[in-house]
Amino acid sequence: MGSGRDAHRALAGELPPPVARYFARVLHADQAPIRCARLTQSGTLRSGPKRRRWMRFEATQEVSPREISFNWDARISLVPLLHLRVRDALFEGRGGGRVDLMSAVKVAAEAGTPELNAGALHRYLAEAVWYPTALFPSEALAWSPIDDRKALATLTSHGTSVSLEFHFNREGEVAAIYTPQRWARIGGNYVQMPWEGHFFGYWECSGMLIPAAAEVGWYVDSTWRPVWKGRVTYASYELES
Repeated sequence: MGSGRDAHRALAGELPPPVARYFARVLHADQAPIRCARLTQSGTLRSGPKRRRWMRFEATQEVSPREISFNWDARISLVPLLHLRVRDALFEGRGGGRVDLMSAVKVAAEAGTPELNAGALHRYLAEAVWYPTALFPSEALAWSPIDDRKALATLTSHGTSVSLEFHFNREGEVAAIYTPQRWARIGGNYVQMPWEGHFFGYWECSGMLIPAAAEVGWYVDSTWRPVWKGRVTYASYELES
């Protein structure tokens, strides 16, 4: 969509300096907005920051930045010949999640609560480093300066707003994201906890630079504890014409 590219150019001078450097680093000058991103991932995760057991996963994810939506579909290995299918989604402002044993028996499902909506929107914003034109300033997304290596992104969708600090490295890439308050489900209840993610190994894909690997986790008793570690094994994009 040409208007999106033109809006990016027009607002580039108003961006916080580290955000402008980020776009200059990871995108080419005539970058068109991403219509759809498709990713495959592999890695390990655990069900909570205090759980000891890590499980392997393989996942596919489809993202539509124009609609601020995503669908994540993962197969998580429990033991040989036994797996969980876990799906997380954000669509029209509603977050949703479902867990099935062997892709057939429902274990848990939830959708549309304010906490789940905000949590899904936080995830979408954090993962925008894999579909970086979603971070262009717009009616839905605004940047605020913090310092020469940090900036705050605020994203609003269907009445829900979330914010994340983006931390940039010397090369201008996003190295980390952080929020002091993201909803987490602990012991059957939702609580707000500090949440942080890290990104590594930027590589070129479809003319853009995206991180090859990431990890995210929660702060518990002032200690950061990872719960997800993964790599992008494949990425493809459809661009606005």
